[in-house]
Amino acid sequence: MNDVSDDFTSMRQVHAVLVRHFIEGRKQSEIADEMNLSTSKVNRIITQARRLGMVKISIETPFQRLMDLERKLEASGLVKSAIVSPTVSNHDGTRLAQVGQAAAAHLAETLRDGDILGISGGKAVAAVVDALSVERPIDVQVVPLTGGVQGKYHTDVNHLASRMAERLGGRSLQLHAPLFAERADQREMLMNLGAVKEVLDLGRRATACLVGIGSITTPGSSYFDLHPLSAPDRAMLPGLGVMAEFLGHLVHDRGQVANFALNQRLVALRPDEIRRCGRVVAVASGEDKVGPIRSVLRGGYISVLVTDEDTASTILETKGEDA
Repeated sequence: MNDVSDDFTSMRQVHAVLVRHFIEGRKQSEIADEMNLSTSKVNRIITQARRLGMVKISIETPFQRLMDLERKLEASGLVKSAIVSPTVSNHDGTRLAQVGQAAAAHLAETLRDGDILGISGGKAVAAVVDALSVERPIDVQVVPLTGGVQGKYHTDVNHLASRMAERLGGRSLQLHAPLFAERADQREMLMNLGAVKEVLDLGRRATACLVGIGSITTPGSSYFDLHPLSAPDRAMLPGLGVMAEFLGHLVHDRGQVANFALNQRLVALRPDEIRRCGRVVAVASGEDKVGPIRSVLRGGYISVLVTDEDTASTILETKGEDA
């Protein structure tokens, strides 16, 4: 049979091949042996049946709403790829742990031996590290993309890099520099120190990046764990259009890095530098993160967003604000 026809005998043969392959999960070579056909003929039958619309595959999942949100986010043009986890609680810690688990699973599935993984600090990245587990070691290098702030687990990016590498079965580099220099000229000196420059240059060559997105408008905002701004300075930021923290940088609500003095003192890669990375995975969730997420998405800095369903729904509901 060169073509699939309406002949009953031929149709029975086609039906038998399709049932064995798609329903019973049999390999084409097994079907060929059982039905006394060549493997190439089995392949032709399956290909022609697909072309004629004889094969319809329906996938049903209790989490279809999440897949629909992912497709809507991708179709919106805000982000290339999205992963949406269930909102299991209104408690921020529980919600972030769920999102961290989804991001950890994505990394475990997509990282490959030889990859360079750049990471920022933050509560979201810490949640990913806590959830990470791999079936076999992955030979990756984990590299801090920013300097660190001592005192809290989630602000010490070197500690996060070390734990990330340990859980993956890879290696980590340490960036021995503070996140904020005291002055802009001191920042330039630190950025050009051999050991610091070596780590940041490797970060610029990262094949994957894992980053958080910080809010600056709520009292518990992680940015103020990084730098304790005075109350007047905090109140001034929204009026300047500042909405988010990304890689330690204050980011304007339209996506560009804000013209703010603290940004000139950062020992960190700039947001535009990680655009060159093949896959930038950002993890964030919660009502207070909707505005910051949208700001960072407008900047085009990330390629994969991992969030929860309530946050994703609100992002889509407020998409009209871009008009």
